[in-house]
Amino acid sequence: MKIIISPAKKMRSDPDSLPWRDLPALLSRTERLYERLQAMSPAELQALWRCSDRIARENLERLARMDLHRGLTPALLAYEGIQYQYMAPEVFTEEELAYAQEHLRILSGFYGVLRPLDGVTPYRLEMQAKLAVDGARDLYAFWGDAPARAVQEQTDCVLDLASKEYSRCVARHLQPGVRLITCVFGEEQDGRVVEKGTLCKMARGAMVRFLAERGARSPEQAKDFDGLGHRFAPQHSDETTWVFLREG
Repeated sequence: MKIIISPAKKMRSDPDSLPWRDLPALLSRTERLYERLQAMSPAELQALWRCSDRIARENLERLARMDLHRGLTPALLAYEGIQYQYMAPEVFTEEELAYAQEHLRILSGFYGVLRPLDGVTPYRLEMQAKLAVDGARDLYAFWGDAPARAVQEQTDCVLDLASKEYSRCVARHLQPGVRLITCVFGEEQDGRVVEKGTLCKMARGAMVRFLAERGARSPEQAKDFDGLGHRFAPQHSDETTWVFLREG
């Protein structure tokens, strides 16, 4: 089983807490994106990033001093979003970290796909960014089936804990016979399942921690998840979509 999650916009550099193990598998493509970004003007980059002047300045400085091979941070510690706060990888045991390294994959607009201990540097580039590179109209076309091929290696099941922006780069390219299960976290309102962004991110992070703590090998073990008041809701679920409702 492989578990896919989204990255986070907010990132940090921490080369000291935990050593990174490998360079990202698709780094040669990342280097091409880096070259493309370097060739863009500050105004073009801010339009691409769709961010404030302050965030643009921060990321222009990052881009100016970026090194893809040295001073790196393990991917699992580099992202600081809500999902990662509720996953709390900085307090993983050695066994939980080993579990994450084997089963967890982080999707990325800049790196394609990452293992938890791959060394990364802070960047800003969302998968849905309209960046034309080497004849590809956007990043979905640029990455093609490469992330999916990396994720489905040595597995017949992918547990999707990513946002739609990121999961689509894997879902559309999975080989026949590879099972994709999408986890939905929400609340029932008037008979419908309603997802709320922040709560979804919290639950996704908590689900990763839940699976790592139990060393889960089968996706069915995810149905026992009860974090943040959620319970598996079979009446709203089917073979490819598992719904977890938040009570109260």
